[in-house]
Amino acid sequence: MSDVTHILSAIEQGDPSAAEQLLPLIYDELRRLAAQRLAHEKPGQTLDATALVHEAYLRLVGADKQQPWNSKGHFFAAAAEAMRRILVDNARRKHSLKRGGPQRRVSLDEGISMQNEPTDSLLALDEALARLAQEDPVKAELVKLRYFAGLSVEQSAEALGISRATADRYWAYAKVWLYQAVTGTTEPDPK
Repeated sequence: MSDVTHILSAIEQGDPSAAEQLLPLIYDELRRLAAQRLAHEKPGQTLDATALVHEAYLRLVGADKQQPWNSKGHFFAAAAEAMRRILVDNARRKHSLKRGGPQRRVSLDEGISMQNEPTDSLLALDEALARLAQEDPVKAELVKLRYFAGLSVEQSAEALGISRATADRYWAYAKVWLYQAVTGTTEPDPK
């Protein structure tokens, strides 16, 4: 059992000092995942990698009701999901009417030459991912592990308990399905 898995078990059992021991062991890896996630976001993001890691960590370890962690991979999958939710919530907040809706601040020169931009791709991806999860939860979970957690195909397959070949097939299918769902090119076929 790795140190991280051991500490996760201690957190689950209510050890208050275990959470303090966990962060130094996983911080660099979580920060790398957060930086990868934020690299795909539009410029002007108010969250940086450090803030995203801290918020996700607090949601996972600081919660009143602890959830059991089976392994380091399971924890990182949950961290990826927490980061995804934080980014989606942040995108929704930015698009709320209270904050100006789809409008954004631009310079005069940029405003003159600017054309209408497409809606935020993260929200479209989140909606499509929710639809895929209804149709096929395993493929949706694979997307979360690969896209949001930055896990490799092998790591994702291990976390999901499927073979590498199956993970490759699911990944290829999910990419096409999500692309079609986000772009609206055709209605994706659930199988």
